[in-house]
Amino acid sequence: MKKLALTFIGFAIALSSFSQEETKEGVGKKLPSVQLKTMDGKAVNTADLGFKGPVIFSFWATWCSPCKRELNTIYDVYSDWQAATGVNLVAVSIDDMKTASAVPVYVDGKGWEYLVLMDPNGDFKRAMGVNNVPHTFLVNTDGTIVYSHNNYAPGDEDKLYEELLKIAKKAEQ
Repeated sequence: MKKLALTFIGFAIALSSFSQEETKEGVGKKLPSVQLKTMDGKAVNTADLGFKGPVIFSFWATWCSPCKRELNTIYDVYSDWQAATGVNLVAVSIDDMKTASAVPVYVDGKGWEYLVLMDPNGDFKRAMGVNNVPHTFLVNTDGTIVYSHNNYAPGDEDKLYEELLKIAKKAEQ
């Protein structure tokens, strides 16, 4: 019976490692400088985005249902978040050449007001240590990654907002 209980505990621990959890991936590091493309093909460097407040970088793809759920959920509260914290969101598409043409169609259809950048070669994805999507990073006003979250479950946006409020509070001090 003890062996069965230990086996079950080991299995539960293994399963929990696949859950939607805050990660330490990149936390404490500076945002890397990488060339990306806008949806109309213009080159943009991640170091030159020019945002004054905190920035959320959300890695996603058109074929990723949890990615779209997360970004659509945030869209519903985004203007409130911007008013309260000054945040900007950059949705980084990792779609490849086969699916990249679906990005503007999806974004326009949803009316996202986010900056959407394309990472077709995966350079930024690799630099940020992204293994699967969705993967969300929060970068403070100094360009330091302060929060990282992998995958998506309803309510994850609340934790992200809590982290945003911490940055806003520090900025006020």
